[in-house]
Amino acid sequence: MEISGKIALITGAAHRVGRAIALRLAAEGCHIALHYHAAEVQAKQTLSEIQALGVSVDAFAADLRSIEQIKMLFDSLQQSFPRLDILINSAAIMQRIPLQDVTPDDWSRTMDLNLRAVSFCTQSAVKLMGSAGGVVINISDIAGLQPWVDFPVHSISKAGVEMLTKVAALSYAPSIRVNAVAPGPILKPEQMSDARWEEIGAELPLGQPGDPADVCEAIIFLLKNDFITGETLAVDGGNQLI
Repeated sequence: MEISGKIALITGAAHRVGRAIALRLAAEGCHIALHYHAAEVQAKQTLSEIQALGVSVDAFAADLRSIEQIKMLFDSLQQSFPRLDILINSAAIMQRIPLQDVTPDDWSRTMDLNLRAVSFCTQSAVKLMGSAGGVVINISDIAGLQPWVDFPVHSISKAGVEMLTKVAALSYAPSIRVNAVAPGPILKPEQMSDARWEEIGAELPLGQPGDPADVCEAIIFLLKNDFITGETLAVDGGNQLI
């Protein structure tokens, strides 16, 4: 795919990794549909930065845990853009709760956003892409490739994203490709100390933590390579090897 001039929806694009993805795609010439939930201030800032890059951009608020709000998001997108070419499913949450303490509400809070929303956003995007086709990229996590006992529901949800990526790739081929990127330590959690973050990076085979730009490079690669579908590209500094 030649991505310049394409229209891309990025969920969870107001801040952190989603923001980096939106800015990078805009720098590549994509027009941006910027989704956010509660981070309105950050969304406005990101929107302003994208506007400065000379592409079209609009922001859409929605709680993706609600099927009705997903429908409203895509209805609003159709009013602002003539089509959709790219969907990046980035919105997610990560709760640290031991498995024995997980409540039904905890389960739903994570699964409804991290997995169910990915499925139904993809379903809605595919309808807009139509016969012209497009590309879906799911932001997974290395937690979906290995069990994280401190974040069990998150780990399970991302494992679901891995299988959803494969099923969707097979279901929507040949006109639509579906892949995933599984980041490792690429952005320090807000509550973590700088010293601990550097320790985590030093433990990796590559000896340092990554950066959101590394995820963006992986996304650009998967968008442009028309012969890859159903795959997950781990961007983790070799974390899976240890």
